[in-house]
Amino acid sequence: MQYFVAGTDTDCGKTLIASALLYRAKQTGTTLGVKPVASGCELTPDGLRNSDALSLMAQSTLKLAYSQVNPFAFAPAIAPHIAALQCGQNLTATAIIDHLATLPFTDVDFAIVEGAGGWRLPLNQEEFLSQVVQRLSLPVILVVGVKLGCLNHALLTQEAMLADGVQIAGWVANMVDPAMSVAQQNLDSLHHLMSSPCLGVVPYFSALDEQAKVSEAARHLSLDMLNQ
Repeated sequence: MQYFVAGTDTDCGKTLIASALLYRAKQTGTTLGVKPVASGCELTPDGLRNSDALSLMAQSTLKLAYSQVNPFAFAPAIAPHIAALQCGQNLTATAIIDHLATLPFTDVDFAIVEGAGGWRLPLNQEEFLSQVVQRLSLPVILVVGVKLGCLNHALLTQEAMLADGVQIAGWVANMVDPAMSVAQQNLDSLHHLMSSPCLGVVPYFSALDEQAKVSEAARHLSLDMLNQ
């Protein structure tokens, strides 16, 4: 099974949920997570490294080189297409698809390709990351960051995905705002309005390190609905 993990917007918790899904899946099988495009990377002695990509690598039973997991890595913490222009790099849908075609997804039981930003992330002046998902016919797991405005973000994203002819395999509610008013009522609305099954509701974690957050988040997720 191979899925694309998309988010309703930036900072909705795509990486936490993607890593937790991999953590859950590796309890019973082999896993691989990749993040083709990432900005806000840190310069290390080994080159540019992105914390999101490293988190996915930590939950992957199949170990690949960093350049295979995150081939398009940019230092500026800005929109990737702008970062690519600044770095003089050509970021295209075809380049991403060609790279993904080299990866051994068929060697694992559960694989994730994590997106960047929201659904309609520009790659250049004419293409979007969503076109990669369309051309590869990848089913999508949508992460909804539950905060003020989440209903609009979730429904517009769902509408765009369905209009693009993409299969939404499921969605996850990630409680990113611990102080959100009427949070349960918003969750109730999401359950009613979303067209795909809910894979889990992940609470807000404050005092845990990243690894503990991943394992705790996994406890609130189920992969069963993906198999139906």
